[in-house]
Amino acid sequence: MNTFGENLKLTIFGESHGEAVGMVLDGFPAGERIDLDIVKEELKRRAPGMSELSTARIEPDEPIFISGLLDGHSTGAPICAMIKNTDARSSEYRPEKPRPGHADLTAQIKYRGFADYRGGGPFSGRLTAAMVLAGAIFKQALERRDIFTEAKIIRIGSVEITQPDFDFAMRKEILDARASGDSVGGVIECTATGLPAGLGGLLFSGLESRIAAALYAIPGTKGVEFGAGFEIAKMRGSEANDPIRLEKGRIFTETNNSGGINGGLANGMPVIVRCALRPTPSITREQKTVDLSKMENTTMRISGRHDPCIVPRAVPVVESMVAFCIMDAICGD
Repeated sequence: MNTFGENLKLTIFGESHGEAVGMVLDGFPAGERIDLDIVKEELKRRAPGMSELSTARIEPDEPIFISGLLDGHSTGAPICAMIKNTDARSSEYRPEKPRPGHADLTAQIKYRGFADYRGGGPFSGRLTAAMVLAGAIFKQALERRDIFTEAKIIRIGSVEITQPDFDFAMRKEILDARASGDSVGGVIECTATGLPAGLGGLLFSGLESRIAAALYAIPGTKGVEFGAGFEIAKMRGSEANDPIRLEKGRIFTETNNSGGINGGLANGMPVIVRCALRPTPSITREQKTVDLSKMENTTMRISGRHDPCIVPRAVPVVESMVAFCIMDAICGD
């Protein structure tokens, strides 16, 4: 199922080399003002071919709204929008040689050889354009409620944000990987502020449960953590617990090891979540694979246009999926 959400229903559709990718959003409140110029700016943040750090594939990513908007406002009907694919090169892909690290092999097994193998088909990062398209709508609605989501890169390969000249070092790490026919991954941190305390739900409806599931839907995600994350396992309870204080009528916590969430419910502190993304599996170095037509071991080199690092373009995607989960929870309160 390509549909996600409890109160809002977000469906993502399309393939990397198909006619288009897009989304259908059901349950979105009527009367929300949607600025299409802001939607376009958000899409530009994720768009390919914008710098030497990304793929050479050029896509204008112009959104086409089919339903659900009238005179700049949501109507209450399902919002359907799509983005056409204009620069696909399908001849570069061969279904008989699955690419290591991709869903090529598992998809062919799952769908009995009928899966769209061109550029990863429905498993491609190309579908994140539809996520950002939807996210641009959620973010506008949230900002009118004084809720903001903002993500940033905190790690690229071995380079961490605490290092001097992080931007330069990050850029060098990506370009060095590309020059050697390789790729590199990284970590994105997203902070959401302004959430009312109590927002969320029990167990599977908890904010952490929703956000983690949404972030794992982003192709390339291999790890999600909140607050202190895995480091909390090294702490004693006296260190991990966030002391609760009262000041001028406001209840807050002195630390934020819980990442703004307790028991699946927002506690009023900033929600902090980090997402680890794997190195792009499409690299030009020789790799081992299997020739499915001959059923024998072989090697391959991946050609075509690929990002040496997907992390910079994933920043607005992470923001979008976090924003969706918050909006979904708000619509259920």
